[in-house]
Amino acid sequence: MTSLKIGDKAPHFKGKDQNGKTITLEDFSAKNLVLYFYPKDNTPGCTAEACNLRDNYTALLKAGYAVVGISADNEKNHQKFIEKYNLPFPLIADTDKEILKAYGVWGPKKFMGKTYDGIHRTTFVISKEGIITEIIDKVDTKNHTQQIL
Repeated sequence: MTSLKIGDKAPHFKGKDQNGKTITLEDFSAKNLVLYFYPKDNTPGCTAEACNLRDNYTALLKAGYAVVGISADNEKNHQKFIEKYNLPFPLIADTDKEILKAYGVWGPKKFMGKTYDGIHRTTFVISKEGIITEIIDKVDTKNHTQQIL
């Protein structure tokens, strides 16, 4: 769904995490960034994806990656999701959908014959220089770390 391609400069983003702390793309100029967009906290697929990243977080850090998740849920929901599953990485609350739209992951989806606007589960791997090096749009929620590494 996204029009971004490998080799493109990653769109700048600025958002608040579960604790109200501002996070920007520039905060990751010393690491490669795994920026993953997911539909909703506490849903089966999103929980499986977050827990897979949590369970393999040390391997991701060793490989030089930072991890940040983004959905349209609010800070309070993110905080509960992080506490419930002991997630070691921040989740940005993009309630106004500015970041989602900048990355092209907000748009029409179909479920059970109905069309609605929602988040397309997509992961962008972004280099220290701010260049998109990988786009994963067919996310295997239970094996997502393996897709990244």
